Amino acid sequence: MEIRKSALVPYAAERMFDLIEAAEHYPAFLPWCAGAKILARDESVVVANIAVDYHGVRFNFTTRNPKRRPEWMAVTLERGPFRRFEGEWRLTPLASSACKIEFTFRYEFNAAVVRTLAGPVFDRIANTFVDAFVKRAEGIFGASQGPSGGTTTLSETGSTSDDRPD
Repeated sequence: MEIRKSALVPYAAERMFDLIEAAEHYPAFLPWCAGAKILARDESVVVANIAVDYHGVRFNFTTRNPKRRPEWMAVTLERGPFRRFEGEWRLTPLASSACKIEFTFRYEFNAAVVRTLAGPVFDRIANTFVDAFVKRAEGIFGASQGPSGGTTTLSETGSTSDDRPD
């Protein structure tokens, strides 16, 4: 499966990057995230273990994510139930208080049984990821008022299936 999403948000790239990179806070706003622990963090990488518990589907995975604050962070699998798990976040400053977020993510579970049980759940998680961060930013930083008096947010989405035989 491949997910591509983007959003224009009324927040600085640095602020959005910090929200995305702070996996230890995911359980506070991602309903599927039962736990998150940072295993390592420095200026160039963050390693985190994430526990998923959503609609009875439970599993853990560990990611090692190279980063360049505030414009880029890769997402790579270190351990977990995936055959393929890779992606990236790109943040492009548009003004001092606005940026474009682009999220690309490709994944495939390592077994047909796991894919059958966890696939639909993880598809939902991956497709709502960017929206969850935008909503979190609104909750923390406040809603920015655009010309119409509402929050200035635009989302684009696309996803494709990767139906390769096992």
